[in-house]
Amino acid sequence: MAKLNAIGLDEAKAADLSGRLNTLLANYSIFYQNTRGYHWNIRGEKFFELHVKFEELYNDLLLKIDEIAERILTLGYSPAHNYSDYHTMATIKESKEVADGMKAVENILQSFQTIIGLQRELLKISEDANDEGTNALMSDYIRAQEKLVWMYSAFLNN
Repeated sequence: MAKLNAIGLDEAKAADLSGRLNTLLANYSIFYQNTRGYHWNIRGEKFFELHVKFEELYNDLLLKIDEIAERILTLGYSPAHNYSDYHTMATIKESKEVADGMKAVENILQSFQTIIGLQRELLKISEDANDEGTNALMSDYIRAQEKLVWMYSAFLNN
C-alpha cells in the first residue's frame, strides 16, 4: 500500500509532481524577469501599447509564481527560490533583446509555448495522481494562456 502525504496523495507521486512544479516555477520566474525587462526597456512606435501589456503580463506571471510555490508547499515540499537554480532548471532563457517590441512579443510567444507544454505534462501526471488541486490550477492556466497566445500572435499578424 502506498504511503500518503498530508492531503491524501501518494507520496511518490506528490514528490514527482513537486519536482515538475519546481521546473515550472523556474520557467515562470525567468519568463517573469524577461517580461519586466521588456516593460522597462521597450522603445519605438508601439511603446505605449506594449508597455501596458507587458506590465499586465508580468503582474499575472507574479501571481502564478506565488500559486505554484504554494502548491509545492501544499504537496509537502519546498519551492525553489534561487535564480541560480532557476537557470539550471528552466528551459526558458534570459532574453537579451528587451528594447525591440516585436522581438519581445516573439519571445513571449516562445515562452508561452514552453510553459503551456509543461503544464499539459503536469495535467497528465496530476490526473494520474488524483491531484485535483494541481490539475485545476494547470487547466485554468492553460485556458487563459491559449487566449493570450492568440492575442499576441494577432499582434504579430500570425
